[in-house]
Amino acid sequence: MITNINQACDLIIFGTKGDLAKRKLLPALYKLEKYERMHPDTRIIGAGRADWTQEKYIDMVREAIKNFLNEKMKDNIWKKLRLRLVFFNIDVYKEKYFLELKNIINQKKNIAIYYCAVPPSTFNAIFTGLGKAHLNSYPSRIILEKPLGTCLKTSKKINNQIAKYFLESQIFRIDHYLGKESILNLLSLRFANSFFFHNWNHKIIDHIQITVSEEVGIENRWNYFDQMGQTRDMVQNHLLQILTIIAMNQPNDLTSESIRCEKLKILKALDPINEKNINIQSIRGQYTSGIVNGKKVVSYLEENGANIDSLTETFVALKVNIINKKWSGVPFYLRTGKRLARKYSEIVVVFKDIPKNLFKKFNKDLLPNKLIIRLEPNESIKINFLNKIPGINEKYKLKNDEMEFNYSKILDSKNLVGAYERLLLESMKGTQSLFVCRDEIEEAWNWIDPIISYWKISNKNNLQLYASGTWGPKNLDSIMTRDDRFWNKFNYK
Repeated sequence: MITNINQACDLIIFGTKGDLAKRKLLPALYKLEKYERMHPDTRIIGAGRADWTQEKYIDMVREAIKNFLNEKMKDNIWKKLRLRLVFFNIDVYKEKYFLELKNIINQKKNIAIYYCAVPPSTFNAIFTGLGKAHLNSYPSRIILEKPLGTCLKTSKKINNQIAKYFLESQIFRIDHYLGKESILNLLSLRFANSFFFHNWNHKIIDHIQITVSEEVGIENRWNYFDQMGQTRDMVQNHLLQILTIIAMNQPNDLTSESIRCEKLKILKALDPINEKNINIQSIRGQYTSGIVNGKKVVSYLEENGANIDSLTETFVALKVNIINKKWSGVPFYLRTGKRLARKYSEIVVVFKDIPKNLFKKFNKDLLPNKLIIRLEPNESIKINFLNKIPGINEKYKLKNDEMEFNYSKILDSKNLVGAYERLLLESMKGTQSLFVCRDEIEEAWNWIDPIISYWKISNKNNLQLYASGTWGPKNLDSIMTRDDRFWNKFNYK
């Protein structure tokens, strides 16, 4: 496996005209240019079906970076980046185009990296075209964006298709949450600090909450989203990946093999949610019209291209149990939805109560200690603890205080490495520890499929409506209150 950053690459982006390329990939490549992390001979080959000149492609790239970069473009960086750009007009369903691509790629000097920023329906045509043109030989690599299927069966089909032409060591399956700084820091937080390492178990932790809240609706992606729903789109990949990193045992080392092995053990230990417990361990909802950030927004069924009879969920909450010794009796509460009150993502680790309240005379109840890991916005780590109120008359009156590590206060947020910058760089280096292996994806689908199957049987009975701009269905709290627990109150600081 090549891990030398000085190795030159040819990055071929299939779907270079698409939303993902414009919003994420091209701005990320600009940042890598800024950080001087790409080899001088690395090229960016945009592959798309369009009769474009080279200059027209360059203009499109410049406009995309200008629109979606979180800082002002600098001419000196852009001038270097534009020299790397090449446009290639391709119809992925015709073999002759891949033979022409072969003449463009510098196979002797550069490692070819194929980024499939296209719908999954196009995947197999790309795999086949690359294979027949002999563009798939090691050490070339291929990057796949989610979704990898809509269920276990379709996921296996995609994985079997790509396995005909690429080795597992060549396949990089992206979950961009794994490239976030705060997710990466979970490893150091857990395994480099003794006070967390020795207290990360069912004896000390009461429960864990994982929230991914979105303000946006479906953003003109009706055909895609209505087939997927929030459970497939967010829980099957992002939330379960976060859960595995929180819950996994210490790996033998930091190699991709060791980390994936421990994550896979957690996925296999998830207690099934089925017809026996689904009504008390799941909530699903769909947004109606409402107010988000002071603006009126339409309901899911009024979105562009909507089917007014759709029963697809835009919100889901789950209570998840892990059946192993370490996490026995510690529930993980997951929630994610669109058109909610705020955009934020966080992990809340709630520690168990003190067995005896010595301060009962002055404090009837002691609030639990919490570790709050904010993923976005304002990535941070906070520890909530009880502290005596200073003063001669206060005696042992306690209040809830917090200690905070905030990335944006310590570092210039513009210089923070984004998820796609990191993942693109790791693919150029050839390291897979931040990517998802086939077994993880298929095990996640194996757990998710029965939940979705049951919902289909009783769709009308279990879909709850919630107004846009709220925190979800009115019965959301019930998934926790029946356990005498409560969702962490949102703090936007």
